[in-house]
Amino acid sequence: QVTVAESGGGLAQAGGSLRLSCTASVSSFDKHGLAWFRQAPGKEREGVSCVSWIGNSRTEYAESVRGRFTISRDNSKNMVFLQMNDLKPEDTAMYYCAADLSASCYGGYGLDSRDYKYWGQGTQVTVSS
Repeated sequence: QVTVAESGGGLAQAGGSLRLSCTASVSSFDKHGLAWFRQAPGKEREGVSCVSWIGNSRTEYAESVRGRFTISRDNSKNMVFLQMNDLKPEDTAMYYCAADLSASCYGGYGLDSRDYKYWGQGTQVTVSS
């Protein structure tokens, strides 16, 4: 049974930082594409960032977070991270980690929730102004 679990959410002030972590108990973790999504109340889930199975060299970011968020993975620990800097109130949302063996992450692809099979329960991020 696959387990995906996020941690690191919380309350931050605008301009502050948070680092989200996610661990996934999938076999061949290093062959899985990984991504972070978020969903704010009343809004659809949106892709935030992804990293390919090839490694940290292939990443994609939503326009709204590019330059502020950084995704990375540590295959030795079956973990993926999202470093969030210069947080804004509009970043407030539930953040989800997702993994899939077939997910690509390049050329604008990788931020569609339909491409991911395994999901965590989410961790709440709240940014106050």
